[in-house]
Amino acid sequence: MSSAALAPTVDDATIAALTRVVAPVGELTGATPLTGGYFATTYAVDLADGTRVVVKTAPTATERLMTYELDLVRSEALVYELAADRPELRMPRLLRFDGSRTDLPGDVVVASFLPGTPWQESGFGKVDEDPRAARTQHELGVLMARLHAVTGERFGYVRSVAEPAGSDGPAGARLHGDTWPEAFGRMVEAILGDGVRWGVDLRPDDVRAVLARHQGVLARVTTPVLVHGDLWEGNVFVTAEGELVGVIDPERALWADPLMDLIGADQFGRDTPAPRLLAGLREGGAPLSLDDEDAYVRFMLYRMYMSMILHVEAEPRGYDGEGGAWYRRTSGELLGWALDELLRR
Repeated sequence: MSSAALAPTVDDATIAALTRVVAPVGELTGATPLTGGYFATTYAVDLADGTRVVVKTAPTATERLMTYELDLVRSEALVYELAADRPELRMPRLLRFDGSRTDLPGDVVVASFLPGTPWQESGFGKVDEDPRAARTQHELGVLMARLHAVTGERFGYVRSVAEPAGSDGPAGARLHGDTWPEAFGRMVEAILGDGVRWGVDLRPDDVRAVLARHQGVLARVTTPVLVHGDLWEGNVFVTAEGELVGVIDPERALWADPLMDLIGADQFGRDTPAPRLLAGLREGGAPLSLDDEDAYVRFMLYRMYMSMILHVEAEPRGYDGEGGAWYRRTSGELLGWALDELLRR
């Protein structure tokens, strides 16, 4: 596990807390904040034995979180545990999970440091023009196929499914179901509720209409597979030659329809999935295609879902300035396009 860039110093109180957090793993000799993420607070921690680990903790101000973001660090720990004996998933090793919230305010993951550079910062050109980027995209497809070979028993967010049967838990822990329509319906309703809470118009009548219309299409998904859900270029680590080293931040992972990973890898896109990504999926033994009408409709439902998240999250995260205006405008246009496309089908 790693992140985009090493930033300045850490205050003494945080150093003391990090020292206690990593004590079961090793002796802290230094720590540096990692920048580049949009959700959690992350530190690179150097140990006396010369190794580096990553400490990640999530925000604790739940009033600033969307419903699905509650307890996300627990999801990350659960996925790393799943990946522990699956090196083909290319994820950091979980070294410690601390849910006591005694040393740091939130849940804490301590994981191995992932070498390489985020694809976002690699300097690679466009996929159609740079063979290094083309290699990365193809290998990402292979990795997705390996993820989708891991199956679960219920649908929904990973930490939700891990809750005991019948557990009420926090609101974010109830986004699951025995069927995919049930789980996806709960996920969509949670975002609609967040839209009301933050004053964001998500066209709820249209959202519910297309969801009701396409229940049968969703019901064709009967096997919950492991979906990372957030394989954008900032979470994909590469070498200078374009080899995929690994992926980080599976905190938004689900047991779901594998088509959702195509959306997570291209969150603001309007195009169909890249041919090299699909070729990698075929090579990995889990081909995906949108040639079938049902598959295309599901793909667009997940585009709708992602754009709903993007459109709301700008408010609790306080995005401002020109960047914030672009984020709101673009996510709103994307949601409108997805809904209009679904209403025509």
